[in-house]
Amino acid sequence: MRLPRSIFAVTLAFTVAGCSDIGLRHLQAPGPGPDEFSVLPVKPLTQPEDYQFLPAPTPGAGNLTDPTPKGDAIAALGGNPDALNPNTAIPAADGALVTASSRYGVTENARQVVDAEDAEFRRKQSRFTRLRLFNVDRYSQVYKRWALDSSQVNEQARQAGVETPSAPPPGE
Repeated sequence: MRLPRSIFAVTLAFTVAGCSDIGLRHLQAPGPGPDEFSVLPVKPLTQPEDYQFLPAPTPGAGNLTDPTPKGDAIAALGGNPDALNPNTAIPAADGALVTASSRYGVTENARQVVDAEDAEFRRKQSRFTRLRLFNVDRYSQVYKRWALDSSQVNEQARQAGVETPSAPPPGE
């Protein structure tokens, strides 16, 4: 009499797990504590040199004290943070790079094509990943085939004669 009950319980557990539509990633807060990413530090207030040249207030637009982490990182690494602006033209110094990278043509909707192909791939892969009894992150398992092994790539580059920086021993 116990065997049919256990089969029923396991079947019920798989059915309930199969109804969840979490996707490949199972991300959730580790506890009921505060979200430290909801508080953003702002840049310090400074006295402008001339009040005549202050930008006009624009509803919904940023202000001078808003944090710009990407721009700050680019500036710290010696780059031009204005390059993040999509309306900025390509600098003349980067012309050769753009020409070389677009020599075989440029697909205008590459992001949309890759997004659609990845969505279809994830849909096919998630047929059996929805059956979960425990909260497990399946992302690494699904994309394992396309993951690069850094040690193997480093060794291939060394064998091809490419100078590579020192790397930790395999397995660390």
